[in-house]
This record gives sequence, C-alpha cells and structure tokens, in this order.
Amino acid sequence: MVKAEPLARSRWAQARWLVLAPHPDDETLGAGALIAHSVANRRLGGIVFLTDGTGSHPEGTPRVATIRRREARHAIGRMGAAAISTIWMGWRDAHPYPSDSKAFAQEADRLAALLRWHRIDAIAVSDHSEAHCDHVAAFSLAEAAVRRARRPVALFAYHVWSEPPLGVRRIATPPMPVGRRRHALLAHRSQMSPVIGDGFRLPREKRRMAARDVLTLRRDGR
Repeated sequence: MVKAEPLARSRWAQARWLVLAPHPDDETLGAGALIAHSVANRRLGGIVFLTDGTGSHPEGTPRVATIRRREARHAIGRMGAAAISTIWMGWRDAHPYPSDSKAFAQEADRLAALLRWHRIDAIAVSDHSEAHCDHVAAFSLAEAAVRRARRPVALFAYHVWSEPPLGVRRIATPPMPVGRRRHALLAHRSQMSPVIGDGFRLPREKRRMAARDVLTLRRDGR
C-alpha cells in the first residue's frame, strides 16, 4: 500500500482546489474523492476539461461531444459539485498543442488567469508519467499555468493509468463512499457501453476505484 500524508493533516487542508481533467471521466477516475471532499468543505474552485473526449469514438460518430459533456455534468452532479464552475478548454482530443507553440502559451495564460480569478491554492491534474498524450499535455499545461499564475499554487498529480511513484511526497484524501464514486462513473455511459456505437471501453478493473485519491506533489508552490 502506498503511504501518504492525510490531506486533512497536511498544510493543504484548507487549500482551494482546481481539478484539470484531460477528458470527461478522468475527473471521476483520478480525482473523484478530492472533488467530493473539496466541494463538501467549500474548497473547490472549479473543474476544467482539456478536451471534449471525442477521440473515444470513430470520427463521424454523431453527437459525441454533446453526449460526453452531458455525461460529465451528470457525473459531477453525483459527486455533489453541480454548482461548481466547469470550464471546457476546447482542445481536440489526442491532438494537443506542442508545448513550445504560441497556442500552448496562450492556453497556459488562460488557465493561469483562472487560477488567479478563482483564488486557487492547489491544482490537481493527470500525471506526466501517464501514457496518453492528453494526460501528459494536461500536466504540462498546468505546470506552465502555475508558473504564470502570479500567486502561490501547488501542483499535484493524480493517477489514472499510472501508479503513484516512490520517493516523493504524497497526500491522501478522506475516503469517498465507493458506491457513490461508482455511481458518478456510471454517468459516463458512452465509455462503458455501446450506447453511441463502437468506441473505447473503460477496462473493468478501472471501474473498481479506491475510496481515496492519492495525489503526488509535483511542485510545492511556495
């Protein structure tokens, strides 16, 4: 079992959080317990989606973006965060901007402005060790935005397709009822059934989520 400092006893116990998800469903898989805990304590500043997740289905599948946005809205509501600000960055799924491009810099400035506007103390994002290009790009974008934020913001990584690394500081959220988290994940029907045709299917082992999120500290923010 990975050892981690309880969030409630860490110096981020009263932090105001923002969650950045590469695709709809990553918010539940990677940061569902953080979302539920933070919103219950009025410490969740927003949820940001990098892409609309349309890459999960073959090109030409109708209404994928609309359906996946609706699924994300339902999942967020099931975690108690229906009233929280949700922002869609609008990136094309699986086609991230190069980190040295003007478009990437503009998006980093945009995210940094959100960090300032919502008075964010800590951001949670998919880790750079994950295999999917959008997960890596989300981390790079968060890292760049933190540098531009003009306020102290800690950078934490959650793990969807990777394991928390050894030898680094980690924090663990309070537990979320597993049934509630699964109920939120089930809102993403397009990722678990052929409801809109052939496409990606979330592996069954990924549907068995832990009660807690273990977050890896990647940048202290001080």
